[in-house]
Amino acid sequence: MHFTRFSIAAAALIALAACAPPGQQAESGATATGPIKIANVNAQSGQLSSLGQWEHKGVKLAIDEANKAGGLNGRQIQLDLFDDQGDPTVGTNVARKIAAEGYIAMLGTAESAVTLAMAPILKDAKIPNITSGQSPKLAELKSPFLFLNAPTSVTFDETLAKYLVDDKGMKKIALISNNGAYGAGEHDAFLNSLKTRNVTPSADEVVTPDQKDFNSNLAKIREQDPDVLFIGAEEVQSGLIAKQARELGIKAVFAGGAPVGTDVYATTAGLKNAEGTIVSSPYLSNDATPEIKAFAEKYKTAYKEDARMHVAKAYDGASILIEALKQTNGEGGQKLADAIRGVKRAGLLGNYNYDANGVGIHETKIGLVKDGKVEPEAAS
Repeated sequence: MHFTRFSIAAAALIALAACAPPGQQAESGATATGPIKIANVNAQSGQLSSLGQWEHKGVKLAIDEANKAGGLNGRQIQLDLFDDQGDPTVGTNVARKIAAEGYIAMLGTAESAVTLAMAPILKDAKIPNITSGQSPKLAELKSPFLFLNAPTSVTFDETLAKYLVDDKGMKKIALISNNGAYGAGEHDAFLNSLKTRNVTPSADEVVTPDQKDFNSNLAKIREQDPDVLFIGAEEVQSGLIAKQARELGIKAVFAGGAPVGTDVYATTAGLKNAEGTIVSSPYLSNDATPEIKAFAEKYKTAYKEDARMHVAKAYDGASILIEALKQTNGEGGQKLADAIRGVKRAGLLGNYNYDANGVGIHETKIGLVKDGKVEPEAAS
């Protein structure tokens, strides 16, 4: 397990935190001193490291802004980064470490499977977790300590099905998805949205999350000559699927959720192959609104690269946590979880309003990939 510490708490604070109940400060929020310990858990190595690195930068930008503005009642926020490697087993070990070392909240991960593995430990420790995972199974947990900073796959794929079937009249649709937590959630949500429209997929291929050769799966899809190929997988794998599909002569338009709207997808697929991909996402463009444009500019100033959806939703999640911490005076546990649930915020991804299942955003938009970037469909 790899982890990086960005700041070090005083030895006395660590000793006090070790004696406190899990997820709680040794003192009440009103009387505690020293930094407020927040864990950021995201893959910094492995196939999903791009997501984790984007997520960490978004979180750090929000925390740095809060600390520069004086922190919380004079207390600085200590942000420590843990690498979950995209591995649920590593994630569970990290969760136990977080619970044992006095962290009062966790931001991340970007991987649904890792979040699912960590959730029971964090719930028992009463540590609120704002995750970027979007598997419907996260909402089904109904954990009072788990919050999503983006919609679930149900919302992503209902928007996509509405656009493809209702608006464009496309009904010859094939599916290829992986059987990991994210891919399975995408598959089931999109399939359900098709069924409600009396559409049966012309092909439905399932692969593994670590699979890299899809020729046999795609050959079966090619036989059906679909108009649309829905891809339910993470960024790199989605790009490989698109690349190999074109190499096999599949002419269907590609469609999917947020992963197919990233530059990692486009460059992995090849810009020509990715052209025209239909994307369902709550964040399509860095120019969508004045607020998003301002965010994108300050992010580029800080990190010398363009902002992406994963950066924006991680920034939103950290901003929600900061707002909740202000309400609790830095106190964690159930009080902090209740404060997070009560946050109503106009964020970069939309208007946050948490429901009973911990889902905060409830709509997405449609965009098209052009020259490796996503443009809102209306502007295309």
